[in-house]
Amino acid sequence: MQWNQKYDYPKSSRATVDGIRRYLLGEAKLPSVTSILDQTRSEEDKAALANWRERTGQKEAEAITKAASSRGSQMHNYLESYLLGRENLSFFEDNEQYKLMAKEIIEKGLKNRLDEIWGVECTLYYPDKYAGTADCVGVYEGKETIIDFKQSNKPKKAEYIDSWLLQTSAYSLAHNIVYNSNITSCVILVCTVDKLFQEFKIQGHDLIVYQNLFLGRLKKFNELSNLT
Repeated sequence: MQWNQKYDYPKSSRATVDGIRRYLLGEAKLPSVTSILDQTRSEEDKAALANWRERTGQKEAEAITKAASSRGSQMHNYLESYLLGRENLSFFEDNEQYKLMAKEIIEKGLKNRLDEIWGVECTLYYPDKYAGTADCVGVYEGKETIIDFKQSNKPKKAEYIDSWLLQTSAYSLAHNIVYNSNITSCVILVCTVDKLFQEFKIQGHDLIVYQNLFLGRLKKFNELSNLT
């Protein structure tokens, strides 16, 4: 894999405004992709989350959620360092869980597959609409691609990762709009706590469908915002 800094990604800061995380880009305060998706979840999804919390117990559910968030952040940081060339694989020799998970993603998802890196932790935005941070943008298996890293407590089924597909689709649409790029693929690389590696892709026509589905969620988000 090689670096090709062909795009000048903007710097941004973030702030929470009325409970919504927003990206501050110049004078604009754009809602984050994850906040848009969170605010427009279906009643079925909300009920499923509430039921899980009730079954698990609120205290235990909070502990599980906090641990997963911390583990995910640490794994992302190590993957970012690797892609920036700050660390090599000897860095992963100890047995800390998130390092082992990062190594699985590198060995099975990135090596000999990620051809070019255009940026990591890139702020992407659709002017006047939304913004977010992509884990990695570049050329993956010959295609211009958004690459996202995820951790999970257990293996995922494709039908249960709609929010991930919508998130990466939103990033691809923003990138193509702003930079006139031709991103036709989104790849989500997942590692579970038991070191099971999974890969999910959305490409071509399916990606266009998900981009439009996200725009539908954005419309709903704006309608809800106007009601408050």
